[in-house]
Amino acid sequence: MSKALVVLSGGQDSTTCLYWAINEFGHENVSSLSFDYGQRHKIELESAKKVAEIAAVANEILPINTFTALGGNALTDDINVEQSSDDSDSNQLPNTFVPGRNLIFLTFAAAYAYTHSIDNLVIGVAQTDYSGYPDCRENTLNSLEQTLRLGMESHITIHTPLMNISKADTVEMAVKLGAMDAMAYTHTCYNGAQPPCQKCDACTLRAKGFAEADVADPLIERCKFFRNLQK
Repeated sequence: MSKALVVLSGGQDSTTCLYWAINEFGHENVSSLSFDYGQRHKIELESAKKVAEIAAVANEILPINTFTALGGNALTDDINVEQSSDDSDSNQLPNTFVPGRNLIFLTFAAAYAYTHSIDNLVIGVAQTDYSGYPDCRENTLNSLEQTLRLGMESHITIHTPLMNISKADTVEMAVKLGAMDAMAYTHTCYNGAQPPCQKCDACTLRAKGFAEADVADPLIERCKFFRNLQK
């Protein structure tokens, strides 16, 4: 069977995609790749490592610090994360948008896959419940797939299992795939808080998905448990 490489951020969506890949390609054929791109909150990498450990798949972290040098966004710079309601111009991307991030991630992932004889990349982007990031759109990913095939003379395929489904659907998929144990250690909060701040756009979108799916968020439940132990 073909091998698959999952771009694993340590968040809800990439964790769901990791378990999707295991179900689709077989456990022994799946590995994961994370990026240390200069993000302010290294908890993302800790979460990715823990999720991979629970799923029992290999996880490698590649250092790429160019985004730090470029700056200009709230995920790499010391800038307050804006709420959607803070932005009077609805056509303006939120300051959590890191220009080119998914394009660079997938290009590096494709290069890694090439050297490891892997033909499938899996990434947890979606164009439904998201913040308007242009590098999460289906036409962008389709175009990039063709570019990578031409540029590397490869048969690489980019899989986006969450592209056209809601956050509630993503939660339901994670439940069916048995991802809930790992989900308890994921990190979504833009503010890098744990327990999550539950105020930023990422937290509110996650909470909305779990509420609509009528499923308790295992991350919140885990944080509540340890808070009670400390009392």
